[in-house]
Amino acid sequence: MGDAPPPYLPYGNKTLEVCVPGEVDSAGIWENLSYPSVFLSYPLPRLELQILLTFLCSHIIYLIVKPLGITFFATQMFAGLLLGHTVLGKLDTINGLLFSQVSGIEIIDTTGLFGFVIFLFLMGVKMDLRVAFRSTKRAAVIGFISILAPITVGLIIFAAFKKPEQSKEVNLERLLGTTIESLTSFSVIACLLSELNILNSELGRLALSASAIADVGTLILVFVFSSMAKWANAPSVAAVNTAASIAFVVILFFVFRPMMFWVIKTTPEGKPIKEVYIVFIVMVAIGCSIFSHYFGDSPLIGAFVFGLAVPDGPPLGSALVDKLECFVNGVFLAVFTTTSTMRVDVKSMMENRSRFLFSIIFVCVTFLAKVISCFIVTFWSLMPLKDSLAFALIMSSKGIVELSYFCSFIDNKIMSKATFSVLVLGILVNSTIVPLLVKLLYDPDSRRYAGYEKRTLMHLKPDSELRVLACTHRSENVSTIIELLDLTCPAKESPQVVFALHIVELKGRDSPVFIAHQKHENSALSSLENIFAYNQYEQNNWDSVTVHAFTAISPPKLMHEDICIMALNKQTSFIILPFHRKFSIDGSIEDENSVMRNVNCSVLDRAPCSVGILIDRRVADRGRKTLKTSSRMPTCSIGMLFIGGKDDREALTLAKRMARDPQVNLTVIRLIADHHHSGNIMDWDGILDSEILKDVKQKNEVGNSCNIMYAEKVSNDGPQAAGVIRSIVNNYDLIIVGRRYGAESVQTMGLAEWCEFSELGGVGDLLASTDLNSSVSVLVVQQQDYVELGRH
Repeated sequence: MGDAPPPYLPYGNKTLEVCVPGEVDSAGIWENLSYPSVFLSYPLPRLELQILLTFLCSHIIYLIVKPLGITFFATQMFAGLLLGHTVLGKLDTINGLLFSQVSGIEIIDTTGLFGFVIFLFLMGVKMDLRVAFRSTKRAAVIGFISILAPITVGLIIFAAFKKPEQSKEVNLERLLGTTIESLTSFSVIACLLSELNILNSELGRLALSASAIADVGTLILVFVFSSMAKWANAPSVAAVNTAASIAFVVILFFVFRPMMFWVIKTTPEGKPIKEVYIVFIVMVAIGCSIFSHYFGDSPLIGAFVFGLAVPDGPPLGSALVDKLECFVNGVFLAVFTTTSTMRVDVKSMMENRSRFLFSIIFVCVTFLAKVISCFIVTFWSLMPLKDSLAFALIMSSKGIVELSYFCSFIDNKIMSKATFSVLVLGILVNSTIVPLLVKLLYDPDSRRYAGYEKRTLMHLKPDSELRVLACTHRSENVSTIIELLDLTCPAKESPQVVFALHIVELKGRDSPVFIAHQKHENSALSSLENIFAYNQYEQNNWDSVTVHAFTAISPPKLMHEDICIMALNKQTSFIILPFHRKFSIDGSIEDENSVMRNVNCSVLDRAPCSVGILIDRRVADRGRKTLKTSSRMPTCSIGMLFIGGKDDREALTLAKRMARDPQVNLTVIRLIADHHHSGNIMDWDGILDSEILKDVKQKNEVGNSCNIMYAEKVSNDGPQAAGVIRSIVNNYDLIIVGRRYGAESVQTMGLAEWCEFSELGGVGDLLASTDLNSSVSVLVVQQQDYVELGRH
């Protein structure tokens, strides 16, 4: 009897190919003693050795070139060139062991791409879209021009070099290259600013705002152009993809974002986000990449857009960054950058001379177009020459985002290897030279908080909102600062926003802490008397005062950074600092805090707005005398000593603001020299002084009902000025003076030689002296040292 017929084959007689995965890891180098390197034929050991080699190579190069100022990103690209076909890739040992097999290259490329997806997700998490929508007009103009100018010039170059017989593939390659070279990436700018340590500077903030606008504009343009191309080729497919993209964005921002806010709300204060939520969000980010790739878009876009939907900052955004950033940036991103640069083939660049020439020209021309356009806009808006040039270079920097675009183009066969090699080498040159030039032009240590916008009291409109940063470091400071704030006459028409910052010295080895207090947190408020007092001040002026309370616990050398960064972020016009000395009832020194004196000096040197140091000589006598008490003391007498200069003009502006209050009597005392000493030369400062005093004199002359008096006292030297001050000091509850640091004048000649505290200036130091028998409070004012055109 013959054999039974074979079973029915579902695919008939066709050959069915089945992919059987091999073993991932080996048994070790002892698997084959005669050929120990056989373990590298397995994917996992090969991948591990590839990652180790790229890691070691990039860090060794960085160790060598770091003193030159080369960034770590450029170092990773140098490592890619070294390991690529141009240098070490020619060696049979390196090429055979690591990169000869197609599977080995594909695996490490996939690993690097996965890391780049997570990197873009984190950049989306850290990017605050509100920055783009709240940006100033100047940032918006720069953001749009940084894209439009190079694209326009690039298209002109494209049209000039276009030939009638040119293929569609070449046209597409050149158009895509021109477009990507014209981009301004927020991720690249943020990484560069962070590495240059100027992220919190005024220059860095402007660059972030402009690049955020440019990035949002780029996303919109990419979506529109890709949709137009899809509609032209396949309308039915394009309709499905467009609907899917819109639904994707709607679900992210109206379903997933509220869910993440629910996670934040259900997490107890001070407790970390649960691990299950962190893992779930990362899985969703990967799922978004797959979704966007499935519907014809880049997988990178899906992860980035989902990152934008994640609430930035603590506790969720910061938890994601803390858990993922170190590993992603340290391992996966280095792998992606190095392996992408390994594809560069220098020999192929000269195979087609016309392509090579065009690539070189449009890279240089688009770079120059962006630099020149950004430079003109910033220089035209009164930014100094060097800063404008540094800013233009920052906006023209290239990095990992542009590299990822070029890698996707060569993977999709829409860019030749020669053009790819030229463009990648262009990124390497850009990322090497631009940071060096920016460091040469811009000093981050001395210019970190330098302002280009005038945030002073003088430049506020009469009824505009007054934003004040009130700093305290001990409870005795609070009541006097609140009295001073109340004297600035907050009203519904001219409201006051107070940012109350409690400064606490960090002791031990704990990390610095910054706490933003919520109004409903009664426990936190009761633990800090000063925060509670500010909250009470807000309640007493509920229609005109808004208070935001914060606590900064940091080491002494970083306290001024907390103050300056907060003033910069909150766009305040005035900072109030308490004097470091505490006076007793007899005028002697009861307590002195040298740490706070250093903080005050550092803030005066770096503050992005005007500063006032409040000297309270009434601490031990507070029960009998205050600056202003409602009905028991219906008036407050304020004296303003005016000599001249920008600090005195700022102090007078504050004094006139206080004089709006009917309970305040202001007397402006101008110290003048007699005709023998004064001379007849009127400089620009003198003209400005006369102009700001004009309304004060007029009100005094015509007998206006406004409670401002004007008087002049003659002083020809420092001792005479000291005598005038001693004679009037006890007539007032508060005296306001300008710091006038380093300013020479006849009226106070020689007074600076006896100055004990330079941060107060000559007159302020005299009013804070223990030799002065008075309990008057003193406010020393310094105007913002904003950057003026042509200053350096």
